[in-house]
Amino acid sequence: MTKTRNRTDASTRDVGDVVSIIGPGMKVVGDCTSDGTIRVEGQIEGSVKAAKSVVIGKEGVVLGDVVTQDAIVAGRVNGSISADSRIELQATCRIQGDIRSRRIKLDEGGQVDGQLHMGGQGAEKPVGTAKHGEKPAERDAGSVQSQLA
Repeated sequence: MTKTRNRTDASTRDVGDVVSIIGPGMKVVGDCTSDGTIRVEGQIEGSVKAAKSVVIGKEGVVLGDVVTQDAIVAGRVNGSISADSRIELQATCRIQGDIRSRRIKLDEGGQVDGQLHMGGQGAEKPVGTAKHGEKPAERDAGSVQSQLA
């Protein structure tokens, strides 16, 4: 008697189901992009863009902007976070930068040094804001760091 196993061929796997992990003790210098989920337990010096979600663990550090559908942050982010659907900021998170999403959950103890933008638009608008006396078209939309200074 032979047994047949239903195995999913790796070539037919939906890329949205893939989880890319930056493990503890790992450091990535450069931008990270995924069609699925990126989990950060180490450090990334660069932007993080994931079509599905970004999860930043307690010891995870991102020194750059985060763009995704859903985000869960327990670690540290020095940069903006933009999520089309929802952001969950856990009690251990430390965010230095602006946050934009349709829904935001901030647990007691979580720290945010920046502006929170929430509502129906999600991440469709740029995170940065115009400086006092400056029209939105005049500002440099690509430079969030200058806006945080």
